[in-house]
Amino acid sequence: MAETERSERRLKPAPLLFEPAEAASDPEHFFGLESMDDPRELLARSTELALAFRAATDRAVEFQAVAAAQLADPRRFDRLTAAAVAERAQWTEDYAHKMIEFGRDLMRAASAPAED
Repeated sequence: MAETERSERRLKPAPLLFEPAEAASDPEHFFGLESMDDPRELLARSTELALAFRAATDRAVEFQAVAAAQLADPRRFDRLTAAAVAERAQWTEDYAHKMIEFGRDLMRAASAPAED
């Protein structure tokens, strides 16, 4: 698959729908995949879900990074150290430093004027 096709697929992941509580409590139940008989349909839907979960994970990590950067912002009177951010997020301190920097990069990119 070409790189552009992969990028396009990532931009449009399958919607993640919340399952009813009774279905979620059944360990054998997972987004209805267990009830699919057609392997082609099963492969297609499970691939869509895998892509959607990856996209959701990537987005959530970006939000974590931005929050970490905001909490560690030296301009805040109540700023946290990287160690404190690490403790709150259950990360190592080294990872917290990397996430804080990643968050700062994301915030700089978001505030930079768009190039024509």
